Amino acid sequence: MPQADRYTETALPAQTVDSPGQGGLAQRFSVGEDIPADWWKLFRSEALDGLIRDAMARSPNIAAAQAALRQAGEIYQSERSGQSLPRVDGQLGAQRQKINGIPFGQPDFASALNLYNASVNVSYRFDLFGGTRRELEKLQASVDYQGFQLRAAYLALSANLATSAVQEASLRAQIEATERIAADQASQLDVLRRQFEAGGAARTDVLSQQTQLAQTEASLAPLRQSLAQTRHRLAALSGHLPSEGGLPAFHLDMFTLPDSLPVSVPSELARRRPDILASEALLRQASAQVGVAAAALYPQLTLSAGYGSQAGSGSQLFTPAAAVWNLGAGLAQPLFHGGELRSRKRAAEAAYEQAEAQYRETVLSAFQNVADALRALDNDAAGLRAQTQAWSSARDTLELARKQYGLGAIGYLSLLDAQRQYQQTTIALAQARAARYADTAALFQALGGGWRQDETEKPAAPPQQENTR
Repeated sequence: MPQADRYTETALPAQTVDSPGQGGLAQRFSVGEDIPADWWKLFRSEALDGLIRDAMARSPNIAAAQAALRQAGEIYQSERSGQSLPRVDGQLGAQRQKINGIPFGQPDFASALNLYNASVNVSYRFDLFGGTRRELEKLQASVDYQGFQLRAAYLALSANLATSAVQEASLRAQIEATERIAADQASQLDVLRRQFEAGGAARTDVLSQQTQLAQTEASLAPLRQSLAQTRHRLAALSGHLPSEGGLPAFHLDMFTLPDSLPVSVPSELARRRPDILASEALLRQASAQVGVAAAALYPQLTLSAGYGSQAGSGSQLFTPAAAVWNLGAGLAQPLFHGGELRSRKRAAEAAYEQAEAQYRETVLSAFQNVADALRALDNDAAGLRAQTQAWSSARDTLELARKQYGLGAIGYLSLLDAQRQYQQTTIALAQARAARYADTAALFQALGGGWRQDETEKPAAPPQQENTR
């Protein structure tokens, strides 16, 4: 982990600026505080909490990650039992065969006989140079990796659901604002038509207002399409078909902006981010593979023993005279493999170097994500304040323009320009409000969420490659 006392180049303010209206609350950065496990509850939305909990129970992606973890665990247990403990096998057999005496120099001898045998065989391979130990270490790292992948799946699912719910709320706010603007423009168009019929307005004013209304109504179609796609994404993320329905309809007033943002210190980031933990597990796996490849260069010692009984009839099978046994020891030393084993070791070392570089890249990306999210929150607050002021000014300008146009003090083009500005600032205000909620969720995701933060799961220091040259 790089040594750093903060995430951004310059220190962040103690809290963001505030602004009037919904979503304008100032947020305080609480450095050093842990993120709660159910971090999305900080938005105080029962609908969001229910959706996420239902999705975690139904998500195919979560189910796949859980199955992958179980598979890795069973493979580890299988190899651990097979390689760390002696192998004991029992055998029971019966056969009938005919013996020809020619190979024994007795051409006239031929006989059919029965042969019964029962035996127990034991074998054990000594791990003299750590090959078995490092192989199990590699498999344990694979289990850890799948566990962290499961944590990442939980975090990604909850974050995607939270941001998609906020996006839906933003789209609904934009649609509602656009519909209100269209209704207002339609009323203005009716007034103009009556004025035109009475000779108090020009035909061009009516046509201009019709164009403005048509453009506003046309902007609703892509917004509604985006809303439909967001709803479909929410359904798929939560394990439902888009046709099933039953999902809550999200609105911005269903969320409460957290006034305190827990921000873990940089030194704790590697204990929180599942992608860093997964990358570290792959690094341990690559380190273990170097040991496996190195152990293959040295002798392998195996001991074996067997005890049983062999007789020509079943009644004599377990008599003392029928007893058979064997003891054995084997030592295998690679002598010449054409450079194969050393090439495998060098390949494992290169794989370790690759995993180490990828680990560093993952850490750097994690710090970038957190820095981006922190700056986004600070800038979102400032942007919302400015956008609120712009919307307030555009609203006042439109009201004044309508009065002035009614008095004949300004032309219709000035009124149209005021309408356009108000429409643009209204949509932008809804987007700016939603951005604060979405980037708050992005910060929790960048910090690794709050999954399984107990002290027993703190990772060890990244492994160092053994010097086996």
